[in-house]
Amino acid sequence: MKHILVTNDDGVLAPGLLALAQEMRKLGKVSILAPDRNWSGGGHVKTLDRALRVREFRLADGTQAFASDGAPSDCVALATLGYFKEPIDLVVSGINVGANLGHDVTYSGTVTAAMEAVIMGVPGVAVSLEAIEGHIGEVDYSTAAQAAGKVVRQVIENGLPQEILLNVNVPFLPTEKIRGIMLTRQGLRVYHSRLDERVDPRNRPYYWIGGDAPTGVPERGTDVGALAEGFVSVTPMQLDLTAFRALTDLNTWTWDNPSSLESTLLEAVQAEK
Repeated sequence: MKHILVTNDDGVLAPGLLALAQEMRKLGKVSILAPDRNWSGGGHVKTLDRALRVREFRLADGTQAFASDGAPSDCVALATLGYFKEPIDLVVSGINVGANLGHDVTYSGTVTAAMEAVIMGVPGVAVSLEAIEGHIGEVDYSTAAQAAGKVVRQVIENGLPQEILLNVNVPFLPTEKIRGIMLTRQGLRVYHSRLDERVDPRNRPYYWIGGDAPTGVPERGTDVGALAEGFVSVTPMQLDLTAFRALTDLNTWTWDNPSSLESTLLEAVQAEK
């Protein structure tokens, strides 16, 4: 039986984490270690300058969970380095409130928790549910949980290549309206950020980075396009961020040690093949 770590970036008491844990129990033994507060937008963090504390919690259904005062990636590091005496076989992060599309992945604690898993040599899956602006009332995570179950079951049965994680995004739709699962590439996320400068009562300036919610270009075959068409998006991602296409252009620049660069370019191209 697989030992699955469930974590998130919305905090240990977030309802999305409970829904995910309940679904993962159908597939293996589940342990929960998540942040003790919301880390949304925290990105890939590793805490090295202070001690990390872990406390025990009980979720709404009585499930035992543990919470760290560190980031989502800290939680994964703790779990995979031995906080749980039984080795972790798979890390599933979510269910995040709000899709993580395109460049969102560089900000997302949900996705970077799965990245940390891969760094630790463990398969990682990140799961996010599209948020609808103006939605009132509780969020139904059942569709996203079922989609996560389908994806994770495939991972357990087939495995993932080393250094690969899956970024799963689920439309905000009832289960019967989901059109299926689509393998996608990262799409283009468009940000509408602006700087809001204000002055406090002591006449000192302070700043908010705000703006309207990001939008996306719904190109077919991308994560943005899949959600727009009613599909669950599954994007395989790798930690090797080398821009192989740029190596050829950069090789035309004048360098102090061109022979060394040419050798590096040749090795990189061969590695890509």
